[in-house]
Amino acid sequence: MGDFDEKIVRLKNALVIRDRKSFMDLTRELVEKGIDPVDLIERGFRAGMEEVGRKFEALEIFIPDMIEAAEIMEEGLRILRPILEKKKELKTLGRVVLGTIQGDVHEIGKNIVKIMLQGAGFEVIDLGRDVEIMRFVDCVRNEKPDLVGISALMTNTMVNIPKVIEYLRELGLRDSVKVMVGGAPVLEEWALKIGADGYGENAMEAVEVAKKLLNIKN
Repeated sequence: MGDFDEKIVRLKNALVIRDRKSFMDLTRELVEKGIDPVDLIERGFRAGMEEVGRKFEALEIFIPDMIEAAEIMEEGLRILRPILEKKKELKTLGRVVLGTIQGDVHEIGKNIVKIMLQGAGFEVIDLGRDVEIMRFVDCVRNEKPDLVGISALMTNTMVNIPKVIEYLRELGLRDSVKVMVGGAPVLEEWALKIGADGYGENAMEAVEVAKKLLNIKN
């Protein structure tokens, strides 16, 4: 294993165990030595976040740990972003709009999906919680995302999700974007019944569904 390869493995592991100092020091060192930042993101940042996701699903780590890892990754990306933009190599798998539907103030699940999508290489526009129906629609019109992810944690708010799809259809925007839904009370059969394109039972599955909907191969 070459020196670069060894350091990338160390960087990945530093992200997994949330060793901020080691992660940042290795990121700066590798950038200074001229490593391809895209390679660094793929084999270090993204691979690390995938391992974080696996540990979360296995209940080896918890929500605060995931959030901390995501914050460390974002700090490292701030170093790489100017280089990538200068080289015009800032590529993403796609643009995703996320939000918890109107009337619902729960967003922990949505935030975990956001972290995992970003870790997988998606650009995420996070609308937050209690997002009005027309705000989703306006965001599709103005931001032109590839995918919209809508979540609900309460049965009395999930009824607002089909309204987003209906307005997208009425305004001629439905064919321009894929819609994925999820949340505790949401079931796959219901998702298909309301006209959604996909359903994610958990954060890891949401990433795989997003890739499938956008025809992205692993």
